[in-house]
Amino acid sequence: MNTSRLVATALLGLSLFLGGCATTNGPVSLTEVREFADASARLGGYAELSRRYRDTYEREQPYLPAAADKLARDNDAKRRAVYEDFVSVQKAVVLYMQTLSLLAGDTRYDLSERIDDLGNGLKANTESALQQRHIAAYTGLTRLLTRVIASGYQNRSVETMVRDGDADVQVLLEAMISLTRLYYKTNENEKKTVLGIFDVELPFNTRSSDRMLVTLAKVHYLNKSSEYKLIDRRYDLALQGLTKVALGHQKLRENLHKLSEADVRRMLGNYARDLRMIRDGLSGD
Repeated sequence: MNTSRLVATALLGLSLFLGGCATTNGPVSLTEVREFADASARLGGYAELSRRYRDTYEREQPYLPAAADKLARDNDAKRRAVYEDFVSVQKAVVLYMQTLSLLAGDTRYDLSERIDDLGNGLKANTESALQQRHIAAYTGLTRLLTRVIASGYQNRSVETMVRDGDADVQVLLEAMISLTRLYYKTNENEKKTVLGIFDVELPFNTRSSDRMLVTLAKVHYLNKSSEYKLIDRRYDLALQGLTKVALGHQKLRENLHKLSEADVRRMLGNYARDLRMIRDGLSGD
């Protein structure tokens, strides 16, 4: 074997060796990123509670005194006017997490049709409890999603997307947490209205002729009480879940350059596990 061939063989061997090293230390495993994003997108709870908030009047109307009905109808109109905005906030966050999950995977993706679901942006409705910074965050995140989805990038976009999207994601998650608290407060008022009638009326219905009516009222009261207890738990779980998503994404952004480290992967895995457990709790009631 001549010298030139020996040199070529040595270079080939070195190339294969370095190639093997590059493969070993090459693309960072993004399994935990994908699991966290997927668990965040699938969390659930918020959409159901948003619908419950919208439909408050339908449930409380039979229990309202006549004098309170007009105000309740006005509040119903206001809730229905802002419902789409409240749901749009969630749609943006879910689409972001779905996109992040796919970016961290090995398959190609096409979420272009989902962009249409986001609509034309949030309305600056003074009754909506959404501030201008929430609207700005929504606009910023939808622009980022449009750019990333249109680009068709894969793993190399994860770092850019998390870095560019975190601030807007945090603002929108903060909005979802605040809105869930608003839903909870509205539900508490509804509960007082519905159960309050029984608390006031039942003690005074002592005539034997009303016994059957009183018995049915007591059964209805117990059923409504059980319903509100279950709903209260859903509010608690939804708030826990949204807080976990916000903290998990913050930690992801803070550790973007350390995703291959065992402690970071374990941390993201724990967030994904906790979110799955919360989701099971939400779907199990």
